[in-house]
Amino acid sequence: MTAATPNGASGASLSANDKITRFSAPSRPLSPLPAHALFNNKTRCFVYGLQNRAVQGMLDFDFICKRSTPSVAGIIYTFGGQFVSKMYWGTSETLLPVYQETSKAIAKHPDVDVVVNFASSRSVYSSTMELMQYPQIRTIAIIAEGVPERRAREIAHVARKKGVTIIGPATVGGIKPGSFKIGNTGGMMDNIVASKLYRKGSVAYVSKSGGMSNELNNVISNNTDGVYEGVAIGGDRYPGTTFIDHLLRFQQDPECKILVLLGEVGGVEEYKVIDAVKQGVITKPIVAWAIGTCASMFKTEVQFGHAGSFANSQLETAAMKNKTMKEAGIFVPETFEDMPALLKSVYDKLVQEKTIVPAAEPVVPKIPMDYSWAQELGLIRKPAAFISTISDDRGQELLYAGMPISDVFRENIGIGGVMSLLWFRRRLPDYATKFLEMVLMLTADHGPAVSGAMNTIITTRAGKDLISSLVAGLLTIGSRFGGALDGAAEEFSKAADNGLSPRDFVDTMRKQNKLIPGIGHRIKSRNNPDLRVELVKEYVLANFPSHKLLDYALAVESVTTSKKDNLILNVDGCVAVCFVDLMRSCGAFSLEEAEDYMKMGVLNGLFVLGRSIGLIAHYLDQKRLRTSLYRHPWDDITYLLPTLATTGPAATRRLSKAQQISVDVGAATPRGRDKRYDDPLLVVSHGLEAWQIDYEVLTDAVTTELAAIERYLATAVGI
Repeated sequence: MTAATPNGASGASLSANDKITRFSAPSRPLSPLPAHALFNNKTRCFVYGLQNRAVQGMLDFDFICKRSTPSVAGIIYTFGGQFVSKMYWGTSETLLPVYQETSKAIAKHPDVDVVVNFASSRSVYSSTMELMQYPQIRTIAIIAEGVPERRAREIAHVARKKGVTIIGPATVGGIKPGSFKIGNTGGMMDNIVASKLYRKGSVAYVSKSGGMSNELNNVISNNTDGVYEGVAIGGDRYPGTTFIDHLLRFQQDPECKILVLLGEVGGVEEYKVIDAVKQGVITKPIVAWAIGTCASMFKTEVQFGHAGSFANSQLETAAMKNKTMKEAGIFVPETFEDMPALLKSVYDKLVQEKTIVPAAEPVVPKIPMDYSWAQELGLIRKPAAFISTISDDRGQELLYAGMPISDVFRENIGIGGVMSLLWFRRRLPDYATKFLEMVLMLTADHGPAVSGAMNTIITTRAGKDLISSLVAGLLTIGSRFGGALDGAAEEFSKAADNGLSPRDFVDTMRKQNKLIPGIGHRIKSRNNPDLRVELVKEYVLANFPSHKLLDYALAVESVTTSKKDNLILNVDGCVAVCFVDLMRSCGAFSLEEAEDYMKMGVLNGLFVLGRSIGLIAHYLDQKRLRTSLYRHPWDDITYLLPTLATTGPAATRRLSKAQQISVDVGAATPRGRDKRYDDPLLVVSHGLEAWQIDYEVLTDAVTTELAAIERYLATAVGI
């Protein structure tokens, strides 16, 4: 089968089963760019920092620009191990490597010469200095704001010495339509398409503000053939590169026809551009404006949004900059609102002069839309995979069944109240929530000898963690241990609802050869009652508005204890019937709802929740005691080994008395025994009915050997 190649990319392959687009990595560096160019349609970069949204935006831009390979070669993330990050490439997916060390990323990708640095203002200095140690890195965009000015000046100084272009700090980045974009430049994909940034135009711009660069994209696309390249140098006082650096690049680029400069109040960088125009270094037409002319309306100097947007002298005011630029021959509008019309007039003139030949407009690319964005816009709908009716964490405050968590504490509803909200989605009366808490306390633990606690203890002593040890104990809960609550509730409810008398109920269960769940105890009896049961009965009889099923269960107990003293209503049975009384009489449930909750297993949930307290306690106890690995003693195990079939002649003797022993035939053989024969091993296996001795006969003296064995056994063990 021929692999699909999205966007006509020869280096991409699409797997039919997993829909992952894979790109072959270049084995050698790409051809160097011209001195004036920073990016082209083969530019590859690293993104420093785990910025998945920005990376996805860059890949979406690459896709609609019909690039053959993604512009992002990998991600450098120093806080995690090496792994891969899954991103979209059109409607399919691709995997980007994530490196913990810059050196490994550089070694793996010799074609990368750009880094988009999303490191914070605290770490951007060290990371940028490290990146500049690698000669293949030619351009670094520093996104972070708040970089200390001293550090920013050091970065710029080192970059000039090494020939590295720094864009930023405090920048959104830059864009070369149809080729490459830095991080979040250009905004969302619909804005990029509306501004026609998927193909190149003839107008290059440089600005300080990243936000205003988006406005320039819009203005240029609506009044000319589009943007050729755009750079936002950043709003800090000491950017790595300045207006003049980029305008000189644009001057040298033959495909760039018009320059746009959007300056602002503060700094003197615009005057370097003015000097270049006066000296004839820049000859291409420039449309320019300095933002901040309203500052003259204030009586004192005003600090605008950027760190560098503050005029320390008349020379740094926006009004003076605009006036001086206009005097130098730069196209400066009367107001910013007049800038689009002025730009259009300059463009139209160059078109008339054939300096600019507008290209045919390509087909507008289709934008793959993320599901989440489409859903937010109301374009699609889908059924939810899950439904939750008990809690909601989406708002400012967590809700339990609609009750804010602050009210849970303000009203002091306790654990029982929280259970009533989350388990039953309603508030229960105080006596009911108190009963729930009572059950949790009564079932919390029953000593280390029960199966659940024993499993937890053994698992803990094997060195396992808390979760594993807790689960080991919980998995023993069932019909034989702790799981009789649901069964007791079902059987007692069914019998009482069907009008069976207590004796008829007992007789019916006996005829069906079924034990009555909730009846019977291994230790407790009528004369030695379980105090837990007594506490539950006392509370229910005193507080519940109705306790019909408890009364019925106590009547059944009278019948069963008349047969055997320990056939009492145990704690499982007592809790079960009392819980049924609670649900049927508290007024919060209909009869159908009560039955549904019984079928769901809510009663066993009570035991599981309560007993988890004790199981965790046993785990902590064993850890605190530093107990060693447990091994059960041999003398507490009865070994029942099977009788193995022999392959040759055999002698079998059944002994009537049951006892376990292993005997060496050599010990039972008379001293005059022929030493030519090897002593066979006699294994006596313990069975329920008889002893069986099997051993391989090595000689013809079978009778002699058996007689010797019988004499030995009679003397030694009294068989």
